[in-house]
Amino acid sequence: MRRARIPSTTTDQRLLDDRGPTDWLHSDPWRIMRMQSEFVSGFGALAELGPAISVFGSARSRPGDWAFDTGVALGAALVRAGYAVITGGGPGAMEAANRGAVEAGGTSVGLGIELPFEAGLNEYVDLGVNFRYFFVRKTMFVKYAQGFVVLPGGFGTLDELFEAVTLVQTRKVTSFPIVLLGRAYWSGLLDWLRTSALAAGTVNERDLELLSITDDVAEAVRIVVEGCDG
Repeated sequence: MRRARIPSTTTDQRLLDDRGPTDWLHSDPWRIMRMQSEFVSGFGALAELGPAISVFGSARSRPGDWAFDTGVALGAALVRAGYAVITGGGPGAMEAANRGAVEAGGTSVGLGIELPFEAGLNEYVDLGVNFRYFFVRKTMFVKYAQGFVVLPGGFGTLDELFEAVTLVQTRKVTSFPIVLLGRAYWSGLLDWLRTSALAAGTVNERDLELLSITDDVAEAVRIVVEGCDG
């Protein structure tokens, strides 16, 4: 660096001086360290998890809803099939799947996210990690799962679903089954993909075959098991 680009203070001076503004805590270089620490925490917590399936769904589902009650049954069925259950750790369908896993005597994982309108991990999470950054959290969902089962959900669920489909389509991950659970909810999306996206040539038939759809928990688990074995 030359002329006006030469800083008026040294790096050591800025490190050791406890006076002055704290803006540096929110600067991009410092954020990189926070991101790195989240990756390290996630990798460390989940490294010995074993076979697992990530389950997604709406935080707004409530006991008595089809999605919630199905989520409980799904969590238990996945445990009986030999898998840990990973969710976003929040309420609704996530809590349901965690609850099913716990009640079946399995491993229940929650990967939480810092949001202004959600408070902490649900009570059925045995192994929990909280994240600030969505992209770090989504890496954990994929890295430590052998497949996804997707219950009815909103924008967050759709984001996680299409990220998973994109990773499989682009062969960033292999042998990664994706099951949509709930025909009444998901059929409209699949119809749109076929009549609009496929018709326009923006996806092909093979892309659509990446998604399985069912109403039956046992069938969803069977698709996951066969897809993981394949």
